[in-house]
Amino acid sequence: MTRDDPFILETFLPYQLAVVAEKVSQDYARHYRDMFDLSRAEWRVVAHLSQQPSVSVREIAARAHLDKSKVSRAVARLGAEGYVTKQSSATDRRLVVLALTDKGRDMLAALTPIARAYEAEVMDRLGESAESFRHAVTALMAEPDERG
Repeated sequence: MTRDDPFILETFLPYQLAVVAEKVSQDYARHYRDMFDLSRAEWRVVAHLSQQPSVSVREIAARAHLDKSKVSRAVARLGAEGYVTKQSSATDRRLVVLALTDKGRDMLAALTPIARAYEAEVMDRLGESAESFRHAVTALMAEPDERG
């Protein structure tokens, strides 16, 4: 590519990845939205809470790549619906520690097979390159965040 070659956004890999990620995310969102009336942020909070017995809002915001305010709003709604509990941290009273309730775990149990089936569908659409694509994406995700 020379300096005089035109820049074509549709062939720019970072743009393509962003578009594909958004399409895949929106397509899967219909499941948790239709079944449980969850927003994307709420789904991410629940999914991250499923990984550990208790997590802070700050940790979820960092791991889910969401603003702390979005996580806080999602947690407030999830708490009101009975999916999560909030408690002050025993070690730092400024932190709120979140955990799934039984209702939250039941919701996750209902969504997990759907998530796995959807992932398998996406992998099938990628064909023979699916595993190498997953490996490359995992490597990119592991790179340090350079936003500061």
